[in-house]
Amino acid sequence: MKVILLQDVKKQGKKDQIIEVSDGYANNFLIKNGLAIPVTQASKQRLEKELDARRKEEEMHIKECQALAEELKGKTVTITVKTGEQDKVFGNVSSKQICEELKKLGITVDKKKILLDHPLDTLGTHIVTIELHKKVKGELKVTLKK
Repeated sequence: MKVILLQDVKKQGKKDQIIEVSDGYANNFLIKNGLAIPVTQASKQRLEKELDARRKEEEMHIKECQALAEELKGKTVTITVKTGEQDKVFGNVSSKQICEELKKLGITVDKKKILLDHPLDTLGTHIVTIELHKKVKGELKVTLKK
């Protein structure tokens, strides 16, 4: 029997995949527990519409991320840090601090999306990569000053 999976099923397949399983397994486990529905013409059409809607939503999200990446390209975040002798920074700047400075500028970015290749522990300007989406990455200038 062919079924469309509504959720990921271990050792069977991923969500929205059409798989072939035995009739008993399909009826007594997958369909009964709401993990799958039988493949019919109507269910295939519903799946196609759902996948198309998700694709359009994903494209809209990517466009929003690209617009945000363009906005970030011209921005510079300045963070004041404490320094010791010979202008050495105490500690380093975290992604949380960068996120808070971006909020002050009116830009909301999750701190987990800010990728720091190396610790920001020297005065000057650093380029920080922000992964807004799997396909969209933006760059931001972070300046550390006394």
